[in-house]
Amino acid sequence: MKLANKLLLSSLVAAAFSAQAADPVTVYGKLNVTVQNNNVQGENSATIQSNASRLGVKGDFEISSGLEAFYTIEYEVDTGSSAKENFKARNQFVGLRGGFGSVMLGRNDTMLKKSQGKVDQFNDIAGDLKNLFKGEVRAEQTVTYMTPEFSGLSAGVTWVGENSNKQIDAVKGETVNGFSAAVMYGDSGLKKTPIYAGLAYDNTVQGYDIVRGTVHGKIAGFKLGGMYQQQEQNDSLNDDGSVKKNQSDKGYLLSAAYGIDKVTLKAQYQDMERKGKAASVGADYKLAKPTKLFAFYTQRDLEEATKKDNYFGIGLEHKF
Repeated sequence: MKLANKLLLSSLVAAAFSAQAADPVTVYGKLNVTVQNNNVQGENSATIQSNASRLGVKGDFEISSGLEAFYTIEYEVDTGSSAKENFKARNQFVGLRGGFGSVMLGRNDTMLKKSQGKVDQFNDIAGDLKNLFKGEVRAEQTVTYMTPEFSGLSAGVTWVGENSNKQIDAVKGETVNGFSAAVMYGDSGLKKTPIYAGLAYDNTVQGYDIVRGTVHGKIAGFKLGGMYQQQEQNDSLNDDGSVKKNQSDKGYLLSAAYGIDKVTLKAQYQDMERKGKAASVGADYKLAKPTKLFAFYTQRDLEEATKKDNYFGIGLEHKF
């Protein structure tokens, strides 16, 4: 493992500085680290933790006037881990794109996950929507197709192969294929369009069927977002071997952000049936285009817990 990490770092450095590369390569990443207090079920712990810090390379190559190859190889870097070998796989895929759209093969976010855009104001930290909503899946063994954009509209589908992790039919005891599809409108960053919307569906992806609708827009200086989700775990077995029909759960998320000079104020509320509720508030202070200071507070009330969980953190993020 040590040798693998050394080879990875050597390859990234070589790619960044080699002028003889076959195609242009971009080395990118970010470090997001918080000094944080976590109160979980009445137990306090103080930590300096990494929040999806990452390092990656990406590039593209023109094969012909209408065809281009592209790729991404990205790893999470856990600066808070006691292990020296702290790389974890993120998106890693190769693809082709042209007038037909784009096709990607490898490890990738599903279309349902991509369809959320930037509605989650507390992504990658304690208030992340994945703590209550299913469907935030990055799967290996995938093929993804995305259409070209037509008047702001685009669509895509991810096929998740049966050999991917957690693709198990618990009733039949066999592996199964799954798929994730989405239709989207607008720019998720709200820079080209004042509104973004997505409608997505997962079928048998890591044991769940999910319907998700997302909308995010700019109104009078505010960025307001909403998400509705219905999730249902696939049938499983009871202890006596009979089939357990799992019920569908419904939930929603509301988010808001407002900028005042270099400060962005944020708030978010989330509710999922039979799972729980969460509320978060926070603020970002931009020191420079790639660098920000931030603070947040999240309270999570899980249905199965006897006490509410509380998270408070102050952090620094730098992108490159």
